[in-house]
Amino acid sequence: MSNLLAHRLFILLLACLLFVPPTFAAEANRNRLVTTAWLEQNRTRDDVLLIDASPAQVYAAKHIPGAIGVDVYSYGGRDVSLAEMEKLMQSWGVSPGKKIVIYDQGGTMTATSLFFDLYHHGVAADDLFVLDGGLAKWLAAGGAVTKDPVPLPKNGTFRVTKPNEQIRVRLAEFLVASGDPANNALVEALDPNEHYGASKFFDRGGHIPNAINLPSKDFFNADKTFKSAAEIEKMLTYLGIKKEQQIYTHCGGGIAASVPFFALTFLTDHPKVKLYKESQLEWLRDERGLPFWTYAAPNMLRDKQWLGGWNSQMLRMFGVTKLNIVDVRGTDAYKLGHVPYALNVSADLFRRHLANPSQLAELLGPAGIDAAQEAVIVSEGGLNPDSALAFLMLEKLGQKKVSLLLESVDDWGLGGFPLTKEPTIVGKRKTPQDLVVPTVSYAAQMRTDGIAPASGGKPGLYPKVFIASGKNALNRKADGHSIHLPYTELVNAGGTPKPAKEIWARLEKAGLPRYAEIIVHADDPGEAAVNYFILKLMGYPDVKVMLS
Repeated sequence: MSNLLAHRLFILLLACLLFVPPTFAAEANRNRLVTTAWLEQNRTRDDVLLIDASPAQVYAAKHIPGAIGVDVYSYGGRDVSLAEMEKLMQSWGVSPGKKIVIYDQGGTMTATSLFFDLYHHGVAADDLFVLDGGLAKWLAAGGAVTKDPVPLPKNGTFRVTKPNEQIRVRLAEFLVASGDPANNALVEALDPNEHYGASKFFDRGGHIPNAINLPSKDFFNADKTFKSAAEIEKMLTYLGIKKEQQIYTHCGGGIAASVPFFALTFLTDHPKVKLYKESQLEWLRDERGLPFWTYAAPNMLRDKQWLGGWNSQMLRMFGVTKLNIVDVRGTDAYKLGHVPYALNVSADLFRRHLANPSQLAELLGPAGIDAAQEAVIVSEGGLNPDSALAFLMLEKLGQKKVSLLLESVDDWGLGGFPLTKEPTIVGKRKTPQDLVVPTVSYAAQMRTDGIAPASGGKPGLYPKVFIASGKNALNRKADGHSIHLPYTELVNAGGTPKPAKEIWARLEKAGLPRYAEIIVHADDPGEAAVNYFILKLMGYPDVKVMLS
């Protein structure tokens, strides 16, 4: 081969490398993100279509030269037919094999929303890219902007033939998933104010049952770029979201949900992710009146109507009722009157066994408490240091479910429900219909969370934050950030937790981070246990009580 021919072949190869499609370019990698540097070098290429997905007025104020404007909100909140979507896509210049780079203002949701819509309607993922950091990062890098409108390109030739339904979920499937949080994760991309009901889009504030609050803004760094895959995985692990689960992202109207969909699908490679496009809008419009929560775990709370129904003599006689009523009041108060079939295990017994829960387990079985059933704690009234401490210890022992009766025994009687002075008989059943509460061997399965170790212990995913939960602001700054938040600020005088939106506002004001290893403590461990209960009620996954 002559030197001249070899030289020409080299030039040809170099040209091919320079014009390699974005999929194989150094900065445009498999996570579907491109950098501002890559865009500066490639935005004028004939095979690159640059789209600004910001609202029309934002696009008009300034945009990257050559970018056409596609206002996601002009079509994204309504049901668009396949024919209409095809017409829209063609008007934007979408054609098979064309490389599409989408951006917004940075750190927001419209770029990922348009990405999802194109991907759902059949555009190959290899042809779709998002500008990491959006216009904010472009400006920070010194990129040029203009106010001049960019005319739409020549109509594209893309045909919508078969939408990718594997990435979209419909109401029936989503409804079933809501009731099965062990196998499904309903990731909600709204802010905590919406999640806890402080503000609302529709007729009710709150969230779909078992939704996990992971706001879209949490996926971005301060410079509007996406967080690393490792940092996103860290958030998911903290919130208990696993790769083996089916993940459903949702929000109010399906646009913000595109951020976690994009991040989990393309940045962290979660294998099973679907987006619920209709989101809360459809859920709340459903004629069945589907439930909507404000607390993250409202079933930690029981009222007298619920307990009165499940605690009836008939249901107990036929073995339908699967719960223990644990009355933590003193013996004298119990003898004066108690809920039928309640078992008197005083708060003092729980307190005496804080350091040795295994010994406590040995006492609970003979008292009639079955670890495989729900334990409903009854006290002088709802949530207080006695009931919270019993909740903590039963949870530590691995009780299947623990809840609190919101009302006091007096409220129970005033509500027209029966009271009795006769002690609940605990022993061996003589017949299947015997109303005796059977003694059992309490099958404790000690949990590793809930109670902080006296010293050392495995560190959490995020830094420690100590919450002084009693009257005194105990100083723990040597070990981590410290907050003074008396439990009385989160609980009403009657023992009912304050509304979720008020609790959230107080936690936010106190400066409690959304991601932290939270350790509550107080002079009285029962007071710390109240804040433990509140934080679990609000959905904080990593909370512990320091007993000393």
